[in-house]
Amino acid sequence: MYRYILRRLALAIPVMLLVALFAFGVIRLIPGDALMLMLAETGNISEERLQQIRAEMGLDRPFLPQFVSWLGGVVRGDFGTSIWTGEPALTEIARALPLTLELGALAILISLIVGLPVGIVSAARRNTPLDYAGRFVAIVGLSVPEFALGILLILALSLWLGWMPPPTYIPLWEDPGENLKQLIFPALVLGFALAAASMRMTRSAMLEVLREDYIRTAWAKGLPERVVVLKHALKNAFIPVITIIGIQLRRLLGSTVVVETVFSLPGLGRLTIDAMLSRDFIQLQSNLLVIALMVVLVNLAVDVSYAWFNPRIRYH
Repeated sequence: MYRYILRRLALAIPVMLLVALFAFGVIRLIPGDALMLMLAETGNISEERLQQIRAEMGLDRPFLPQFVSWLGGVVRGDFGTSIWTGEPALTEIARALPLTLELGALAILISLIVGLPVGIVSAARRNTPLDYAGRFVAIVGLSVPEFALGILLILALSLWLGWMPPPTYIPLWEDPGENLKQLIFPALVLGFALAAASMRMTRSAMLEVLREDYIRTAWAKGLPERVVVLKHALKNAFIPVITIIGIQLRRLLGSTVVVETVFSLPGLGRLTIDAMLSRDFIQLQSNLLVIALMVVLVNLAVDVSYAWFNPRIRYH
């Protein structure tokens, strides 16, 4: 197991290098840059001064030396300085990342609390009103985009309850109650889509397992339905559910960009959008690298969790 984890981490290194190269190169294909946007606000500037500023920022060097210099800084923990804010890019990420992680954790918790029980009940009560209701909710959750659901939720809450997204974010360590009030509705938007996918996969996997011979044997022995469904069927049906949860976790990293923007939350997704709009390529490429690292870690966690749910799986 440990050898497998180390091998996967070693394979992640070239993946991260390719992501870094891709982010570093593609960003520079975008028309305009942060320097020109900043100069547009300050007024005219001479060509000599413009070239001097570019030289100070290292923008006058060829592509490969710029990339190697930035990558060397990343290895040392120096992701560069944001062109727009003047703060270290890693400091900006450290400030925004806890919100995104907390929002993602709440969304996953909501999806598991809702999706798994509904999927299990839907499979155990196949072709009943409960099954039809669960399938309908799952289809709605998979069909409605997060940004549309978020906007509709804000409109409904503002009209019926007078609630609006707060102007300032309150961290968890300052006031847990107010922090939960701020994040519960965005987490519900994210968790609804995750729950829909988990619900459908849980139902499909459970229906397949419930047809197996050993399940019929358990029924023939007179075991209670709770024992047959939860002890014998659920664990064996959970492998494809873990896979879809892992896929949804990767999708969650992209969905937070939309939801944080809709609800005005200063998380990593919102930071990425702001960096993109301001052409702050140093901040943007740093964000993309951190997001790619999170995806690699999610993939590793999903692969390792297979062995816990199914001891027949062995890693070599």
